Amino acid sequence: MAQLERFAELRPPAYGVDAVAARMRALGAGWPPRDGVAVFNRVYLSVTEEVGRHLDGGAFPDARAASTLAVRFAERYLAAVDAAGDGHRTPACWRPLFQYRRHPGISPLQFALAGINAHIGHDLALALVDSCHTLGCEPADVEDEFDRVGDVLGSLEERIREELMPGPDLLQVGDPLTHLAGSWSLERARDGAWASARALWALRELPAVAEEFGERLDEAVGLVGRILLTPLPD
Repeated sequence: MAQLERFAELRPPAYGVDAVAARMRALGAGWPPRDGVAVFNRVYLSVTEEVGRHLDGGAFPDARAASTLAVRFAERYLAAVDAAGDGHRTPACWRPLFQYRRHPGISPLQFALAGINAHIGHDLALALVDSCHTLGCEPADVEDEFDRVGDVLGSLEERIREELMPGPDLLQVGDPLTHLAGSWSLERARDGAWASARALWALRELPAVAEEFGERLDEAVGLVGRILLTPLPD
């Protein structure tokens, strides 16, 4: 599956943030709560709802740009869900989560972090490029919206860790889950996504090189996801 759509074929989003949130709710209702994709879906739904509240409250300088970015971002995840549901090969960044979604030795926190890693480490960069083509602008023109969406994600990261950590007895430096969770950073993933988006934008006149860059990014993020989903002893 090609990871970069043909930019010329991109159309404006046919629906808004509320519609993608509704789709996530419908998906979650059909999955067992302990399912690894369902765990991530709940986390991502809370982020999407928060972005929607910010949009309604006028928190974004350019609401159209922010909405476009949020929807293009969600489309990447929903496309992976559809591919997995149809028995097709998902992008490499998502493959570990779909492969291990029912593994009993993996904690909900690991599932959530693996999904966030795939979505921010890979999908966010491509979604920003998609958005720039849709809006007819440069990445720098939507940097404020990118940062504000990232701030929403960042504000939820600590809550996610607190809610999904099994208990205070695991808050020790030597504990495997604490060590694994502490080895991944949302802030660094955001910074990487911004740099990757700028590189992809600079390569837009070299589609073969951009495609190869996107594939390598996909594979690298998938490798991190596989490490985050290492089964841990009880």
